[in-house]
Amino acid sequence: MSALFALANAYSDAAESDRVTELPQMGTFDQYGVFSGYLTVTEAKSLHYMFVESQNDPTTDPLVIWFNGGPGCSSMLGFTQEHGPFVMESGDEYFHENYYSWNKEANMLYIESPAGVGYSKCTDDSQCDFTDELSATDNLTAILSWYEKFGEYKQHDLYVSGESYAGIYVPYVSYEIDQYNEANADNADVFKPNLKGFMVGNGVTNW
Repeated sequence: MSALFALANAYSDAAESDRVTELPQMGTFDQYGVFSGYLTVTEAKSLHYMFVESQNDPTTDPLVIWFNGGPGCSSMLGFTQEHGPFVMESGDEYFHENYYSWNKEANMLYIESPAGVGYSKCTDDSQCDFTDELSATDNLTAILSWYEKFGEYKQHDLYVSGESYAGIYVPYVSYEIDQYNEANADNADVFKPNLKGFMVGNGVTNW
């Protein structure tokens, strides 16, 4: 079995229920896995994600999380126009294969944050009021929820990335991950993300 398909039969039922087999103009995903679904934050909030396996070796390549900014910009922009496996240029009407797709070398996890952005949702509009700190806490909860679906990636190196207002999202959630890991350092029974660093492009850092 090639590395590209080494994980295919190992995913949980919850992960497999999110598998995307094809998309219009992108064809059938038979060389790497694509997944789309929801990560529960609270009973009233769920964040939408897209996950794209690495085209190189999903069993060893790092996991990179991507946030678009805004605030209020869907991370589907990153997936469909910036560094997903297929992109549609501004003004075009069709997707084409992206030679520079980040999933050439990494497992890519796109998260739409906060709830109310893109396909992410709140069942109660009052739950869509956010601060930067609350968004970071929700994003940590969503990330830990994703790992429960895709436990095969728990030992992979993790990098958090984003652009624009993600200059706030990225370091805030990276701090939350670091604090979570430190608080559970002495508990071997608690999973701790293998955070290695974060990357911000064209980032908002201070109004």
